[in-house]
Amino acid sequence: MLTQETRDIVKSTAPVLAEHGTTITTVFYRNLFEAHPELLNVFNHANQAQGRQQAALANAVYAAAVHIDNLENILPAVVQIAHKHVSLGIKPEHYPIVGEFLLKAIKEVLGDAATDEILSAWEAAYGVIADAFIGVEDSMYKEAREQDNGWNFFKPFTVVRKVQESGSITSFYLKPADGSNVPDYKPGQYISVRVLIPGEQYTMIRQYSLSQAPKPDEFRISVKREETNDPNGVVSVYLHNEVNEGDTVEVSAPAGEFLLDTSVTTPVAFISGGVGITPMMSMLETVANVTPDRPVVFLHSARNESLAAFGKDIEKHAAALSNIKTRTFYSGGPDGVITGEILKSYVDVTGDAYVCGPVPFMEAMIGELRKFGMTEAQIHYEFFGPALQLSNA
Repeated sequence: MLTQETRDIVKSTAPVLAEHGTTITTVFYRNLFEAHPELLNVFNHANQAQGRQQAALANAVYAAAVHIDNLENILPAVVQIAHKHVSLGIKPEHYPIVGEFLLKAIKEVLGDAATDEILSAWEAAYGVIADAFIGVEDSMYKEAREQDNGWNFFKPFTVVRKVQESGSITSFYLKPADGSNVPDYKPGQYISVRVLIPGEQYTMIRQYSLSQAPKPDEFRISVKREETNDPNGVVSVYLHNEVNEGDTVEVSAPAGEFLLDTSVTTPVAFISGGVGITPMMSMLETVANVTPDRPVVFLHSARNESLAAFGKDIEKHAAALSNIKTRTFYSGGPDGVITGEILKSYVDVTGDAYVCGPVPFMEAMIGELRKFGMTEAQIHYEFFGPALQLSNA
């Protein structure tokens, strides 16, 4: 437990962290990787290059300072980040290293303003927060390895099929290289894929939503090819261009808490933009399999027809449902974008809505759903990407 004096000191630093947080975390990552370059096998290089990881950590540190009296307020964010940590293979021994270099960065940036008293308070606070993460992640690791066909960290999978879904999205069907089956997972979850790209010094890890309902023997991910000159594109371009049927990649166990509630039969709307359609495909197929009489709305926005994926899959799943409305919008064509009026005409305000896509799209859709009366409990979403993990903490 933290003393009241420690909590008061940590809270008093919140304004400073709001002002200098990103500078501190930028220094932190620079020094951390200089001392421990092996950690570059875990961290997302693209997020580092774009400053997203630095912003994410700054948000997390600030949130901890603000909520230090009631850390349970940030527990939902802790759980969400813990899912990501487990999918990346973060271990308890990583936390003391992070703590050491975070305190050093605070001292380097703030100079004499970072007194011994402040550093001691933050050391104690970091210890409590780290223990919370370690505890949550230990439970997640235990659950992952003890389920049928489960494992921890990464396991070799073979690409058994590679299917182009649109002009930018390709699906990869993955089976365990050892011939075993895969664990069950919840519609909406993701896996991490780890690759060592020829010419690169460190492995790279990316998360991809599972894009079909659970199958006993395989996973399917559907990957959007980013631009070659985009830091986010390094892995996706490699998967599209170089990874073929018969090749092997390393895969983590399913994780994440953007989940379809399969226990209810009330109306449900799936609203997606671009590659945000991938978790919706798992959810739609699951509803078709498990609760085919559930009223369903499936709305998708793509830039044009050539970039709209899964048309045949959507038709197949829709045919198994007794009450479904589907519509695809092309933002570059006469159909235009999904407006608030369109949402109001399609979405049943008494049901649930699941939203996934680019950040501006999600913010617009969530805002419109709130306007016509849907509550926070009815709107389900997850902002993928580290810069947004604690934006609402």
